[in-house]
Amino acid sequence: MSGQKPSLRSGDSAQSRFQVDVVTEGSPAAPAPVPAPTQAPAPASTDGSKPPEDSKGRFRVVGFMDPGALGSAMDIGLPPDVSHEPDTARSDSVSLHSTGTGHTHISDSHSNTYYMRTFGHNTIDAVPNIDFYRQTAAPFGEKLSRPSLSELHDELDKEPFEDGLANGDEPSAAEEAAALAAKEGKGGTVKFGWVKGVLVRCMLNIWGVMLFIRMSWIVGQAGIGLTIAIILMASVVTTITGLSTSAIATNGFVRGGGAYYLISRSLGPEFGGSIGLIFAFANAVAVAMYVVGFAETVVEMLNDVDALMTDELNDIRIVGTLTIILLLGISVAGMEWEAKAQIVLLVILLAAIVNYFIGSFMSTESKEPKGFFGYNTAIFIENLGPDFRDDETFFSVFAIFFPAATGILAGANISGDLTDPQSAIPKGTLLAILITGITYVFVAISAGSCVVRDATGDHNDTVSDTVNCTDAACTLGYDFSICKEGGCQFGLMNDFQVMSLVSGFGPLISAGIFSATLSSALASLVSAPKVFQALCKDNIYPGLGVFAKGYGKNNEPLRGYVLTFCIGLAFILIAELNIIAPIISNFFLASYALINFSVFHASLANSPGWRPSFKYYNMWVSLAGAILCCVVMFVINWWAALVTLLIVLALYIYVSYKKPDVNWGSSTQALIYNQALTHCLNLTGVEDHVKNFRPQCLVLTGYPSSRPALLQLVHSFTKNVGLMVCGHIRTVTRRPNFKELSQDHARCQRWLNKKRIKAFYTTVFSDNLRHGTQFLLQAVGLGRLKPNTLVMGFKNNWSDGDMRDVEIYINTIHDAFDLQFGVVILRLQDALDVSHIQGQDELLSSHEKPPIGSKEVVVSVILPKDSDFDSCPSKTTGNQSSPLIMRGKTKSPLSLTDQRLLETSQQFKKKQGKGTIDVWWLFDDGGQFLLLHTAFSFWSVCPIRMAMLLSRFRIDFSDIHVLGDINTKPKKHNKLTFKELIEPYRLKEDDMEQEAAERLKAQEPWRITDNELELYKAKTNRQIRLNELLKEHSNAAKLIVMSMPLARKGTVSSALYMCWLETLTKDVPPLLLVRGNHQSVLTFYS
Repeated sequence: MSGQKPSLRSGDSAQSRFQVDVVTEGSPAAPAPVPAPTQAPAPASTDGSKPPEDSKGRFRVVGFMDPGALGSAMDIGLPPDVSHEPDTARSDSVSLHSTGTGHTHISDSHSNTYYMRTFGHNTIDAVPNIDFYRQTAAPFGEKLSRPSLSELHDELDKEPFEDGLANGDEPSAAEEAAALAAKEGKGGTVKFGWVKGVLVRCMLNIWGVMLFIRMSWIVGQAGIGLTIAIILMASVVTTITGLSTSAIATNGFVRGGGAYYLISRSLGPEFGGSIGLIFAFANAVAVAMYVVGFAETVVEMLNDVDALMTDELNDIRIVGTLTIILLLGISVAGMEWEAKAQIVLLVILLAAIVNYFIGSFMSTESKEPKGFFGYNTAIFIENLGPDFRDDETFFSVFAIFFPAATGILAGANISGDLTDPQSAIPKGTLLAILITGITYVFVAISAGSCVVRDATGDHNDTVSDTVNCTDAACTLGYDFSICKEGGCQFGLMNDFQVMSLVSGFGPLISAGIFSATLSSALASLVSAPKVFQALCKDNIYPGLGVFAKGYGKNNEPLRGYVLTFCIGLAFILIAELNIIAPIISNFFLASYALINFSVFHASLANSPGWRPSFKYYNMWVSLAGAILCCVVMFVINWWAALVTLLIVLALYIYVSYKKPDVNWGSSTQALIYNQALTHCLNLTGVEDHVKNFRPQCLVLTGYPSSRPALLQLVHSFTKNVGLMVCGHIRTVTRRPNFKELSQDHARCQRWLNKKRIKAFYTTVFSDNLRHGTQFLLQAVGLGRLKPNTLVMGFKNNWSDGDMRDVEIYINTIHDAFDLQFGVVILRLQDALDVSHIQGQDELLSSHEKPPIGSKEVVVSVILPKDSDFDSCPSKTTGNQSSPLIMRGKTKSPLSLTDQRLLETSQQFKKKQGKGTIDVWWLFDDGGQFLLLHTAFSFWSVCPIRMAMLLSRFRIDFSDIHVLGDINTKPKKHNKLTFKELIEPYRLKEDDMEQEAAERLKAQEPWRITDNELELYKAKTNRQIRLNELLKEHSNAAKLIVMSMPLARKGTVSSALYMCWLETLTKDVPPLLLVRGNHQSVLTFYS
């Protein structure tokens, strides 16, 4: 190619993804458009034009290449010589192609994508695009991945990790399957707009049977004024809920699942899972309620013409069964057919409502004896006030009316079938509430102005005594005063068919009743499976995944339809829903309350992710709406409200206990973060007090599963009271990448959570243990939540390795003391590290599973001859009485050494029976020594004069032994053993020249000098003697806790100090060496 500059890196047959070829811009010698480089053409382009879909690389053509998405090149600020039209062929290296026409194209090898010279130079950095922010299974477009930071920042010769996605967004198998299914079904999916999908459904659900059968009775009982108040109160609750629903629905893309999706993505799976299940069940039972209402009306009509098939109850069952089968057929046929049926039902319903209002102006003489006189001021004034009868009250009437307003989520429940849920749900829901509320008010005013409360239906009841007749009917020529004695069957108080009486064409009102019941039943029959399918897809409840499968282009939940049909049919066959109806209403109200609470909670958490585009909401109004919903629940039926709350609470506890593995960025997480941050900041303003001191441990565990004994022991005295951080120092030479690091961290933290160990995991990269520990000691923690104690394992194999490692190990202890940390060292005779055992985390003895909720206590080493250890197997009988179980894949059997090591590593996890923890408090370190062990149950051996001191500190103990022979000289053979131990590490400066000795000491500072041995002879003898006493007095203890000896830095060599620790802790039960920072952490003052 003419004018081509050499590439930044010489290419070979397997070109790097980061190879860059720079091409001169605007070659004047080119008489024609220069094609893309031919050394590596697009492999799938057989005709030299457009490569097929599957040839695309990880990066695909993004929106700024699309003239329809972001406009022309000039619209996004491109240079005038850069074209936004994609070329017909793509190169394998990032190149800037110049053509004779002055247009420039940019392509790159790893993406097969043209990048524009947006900022005047060749770059693979992508400009902002909405497709980068889609989830993996995005329904409205394919997810694109922007170049990762490593691809833009790393060296050109560094191989990127090809299998990763940007920002750590790794698709799951379920997401990939969903994306594939969405892609295959694209084009034939039926989606609804806000009118057909939300407005129509909500109006049909709110305009229920209540409008035609009970509205007139409510006006008769409460009067026009209080009826309007009842309607407005219900509308306030539903409007607030509608505003809250709109806020949540516009805070990001809404998938299918309706109320469950809105609540679960806002408050988390605990609330969402509990409400989702009862909401789906409520909709399923609501199908039966509406169908039974329809069947009762049909059977009543049959009874009027004496056409019953058997008896009324069985006829209701027969008609209800046939009806729900018909509705199931419409639903299974698809959402399109269901939507058409809803439109037909809406037309009938609107015709019935219009028919009523037209009839209210057409008063006839034949209807007057039944109480209908047309609009009249006297009737309006008489019906304006309440006239409660039959023990009815304002709240009892309100309870009867409110279920009519509970259909506001009918549109949101099919959110997955809406074209634009973010726009459709707010507009459709709020407009439906407005239209239906106005309709109810006008019907109340109309009925109260046209019809008197009581009428006999007899044409002969005309006015005869104007003195005693004071009702509004008297002014119209009728005397219905006999109705005060009871027995009248007409008027607002007595006749539920007043709307049929008033209407211009009575049968049309019956058709409206049929339409209202069937439309509500159909909406519930569709809503229940959709909500239940979304719940099952999230796998909140194990065993329900079979109902998550969808069929057809609309992903219809056919199995959910069948389940809803079965539930509805079961309640239809009962044909008595008076008891279940209040619970269903309360289920809906509980959903509304949580939707309102979700908005309040999200606003209170002040999460950056809470940015609804719908601005007409207020967190305090939403809280008031949630409280109102709860109040209404108890107003409707107090026992049903209690049952609902108990069911929600039980499901919440269950989901919380199961802890589903989901992360939706809920407001609960945001609020927890806010509270944690606030409390951490508050702690920084308070000085530490001795009464509030607690052990906060930095534990050098490596991977948490590598040293379970160390982890479990520390957890036994930090859980619920102190901080525990598992530090992992990695001494790798390869530069780590962020993906591996984050995956390791997440895996280890999940392991800790799974084992119910309350700890954090953190890792650092360093060249050795000492430097890594220095990093952790100085950097780990936040404010007052910082470790104050370093916990590490004893270096059992120190004598077999390089003494430079011992030097690093001992200096690590010195560094901790320099930083005013306490130090704790645990020694087990069988070592701590079990990471070399394959699958050790899956190897568990049958007795090692502690019962759920049991308190874990520090336990002992398994001893074969101790009769008190019946609760756990001994070393000799462990394989017979409690064989190890291998979980998962079959692995090779363990050696006896590894099996014993694994059993020992689990000893601090098991709850023990009889036994003691022997505490040897040799030196006063400020009390941290004692404080660490307040979680332990037994005290046995303590040095001299301890009883009064322990009592003053209110520390329980069982026995004190006074040891008077601690300063006795150790046995001769033990002194010889120590001499043999230190022999390889002595400098022996008396046997060489001074200069040579100094040079060797400088090269190997860990060596022990003769002068040092003589100087610390008494201290050496004390360690030997203490070991003898430990074997004598504490050989049967489950755990020994002892003050750790100190070595003066710069004076005592590392080898000598290590020999002291080795001698002190050799051949004894598990031993914990403890040394505080010599600052008081105990007080006997109040």
